[in-house]
Amino acid sequence: MIEAATFVILPLCLAFSAFSDLFTMTIPNRVSGILLGGFAIVAPLAGLDVAQIGLHVAAAASVFLVCFCLFATNVMGGGDAKLLTTSAIWFGLNASLAAFLVYVSIFGGVLTFAVLLLRKQENTILATGVPVPRLLFTAKKIPYGIAIALGGFAAYPSSPLMQAAFAQLS
Repeated sequence: MIEAATFVILPLCLAFSAFSDLFTMTIPNRVSGILLGGFAIVAPLAGLDVAQIGLHVAAAASVFLVCFCLFATNVMGGGDAKLLTTSAIWFGLNASLAAFLVYVSIFGGVLTFAVLLLRKQENTILATGVPVPRLLFTAKKIPYGIAIALGGFAAYPSSPLMQAAFAQLS
């Protein structure tokens, strides 16, 4: 049962956030709440001890500090900052967190380039009838929740929680 929660909670929340950000340019607060509450329930039941859980909390705190600074300088949206922080707690303070952040950066760069390219070709795209969410053209921000989700999908298999779930299945 705990293995199923480990396999489902983070990926499902990330997928929901990506679609929400794409179509509404917002990430609901409840997603961050589910991620945080889900971790609090899953981590001890998955076999993480207090020290390991502390490292996961330290990872989230570190990411939060950076995200808060980016939010305060209007570089990052609040939903993106909350999603990145509450996703980081699922990775912990280890190589999987670094991989997650690198993947998010790479996917974020590609996403930003693609959205800017779409905006530059707005009239051509709309004339062809290709279904593209209207907010991609009208909003002045990038739906970075998509990059966070893709980074999470790429890095999550190497996270301690996922490794513990795989070990319990074996």
